[in-house]
Amino acid sequence: MSAEEIREYCILKKGVTEGFPFDAETLVFKVAGKMFLLMSLDSNPLQFNVKCDPQKAIELRDKYDFVRPGYHMSKVHWNTVVCEGRTSKKLVFAWIDDSYELNINSLPKKQKEAFLKS
Repeated sequence: MSAEEIREYCILKKGVTEGFPFDAETLVFKVAGKMFLLMSLDSNPLQFNVKCDPQKAIELRDKYDFVRPGYHMSKVHWNTVVCEGRTSKKLVFAWIDDSYELNINSLPKKQKEAFLKS
């Protein structure tokens, strides 16, 4: 899986913005002003961080050795996924979807309703 495939998947989602708020190597994707994916463009192999339900984060780390506690992030709410070719795009995209949806679901009711209607 490439950085461009992840980028293309993320920017197709409703309301997503992308930028480099930290440095020139870390691409950040946000929805409703909240980060849901950070990707290091200079890492080899490719790595990215996604938000995750705390219980599910632990389960994924136990099941997959390429899923680790979030690098430079809250270890409770973020996982780092190392893309070494040992997982399917479908699974990676599902983890991205979960992260995106966690942000949408965390919005206050009125903001969430406005986002979903737009």
